[in-house]
Amino acid sequence: MTDRGTVAVDAGWETDVEGVFACGDAVKGQSLVVRAIAEGRVAAAAVDRRLMGTSDLPAPVVPGQLPLR
Repeated sequence: MTDRGTVAVDAGWETDVEGVFACGDAVKGQSLVVRAIAEGRVAAAAVDRRLMGTSDLPAPVVPGQLPLR
């Protein structure tokens, strides 16, 4: 957990618990649904890479990236 009460993740969207991934509001706090959906797609690619060793899913958003304004 971060000091803001959100879930901390690494560059691959994985928490400090091996095999547990998080994204969207759990990581950033309350935000736009579009942002949460985009992060969900990227986290899905991270899980796919973890399980399959590779992924063809797109991953355009990185953890810690500043929100769009």
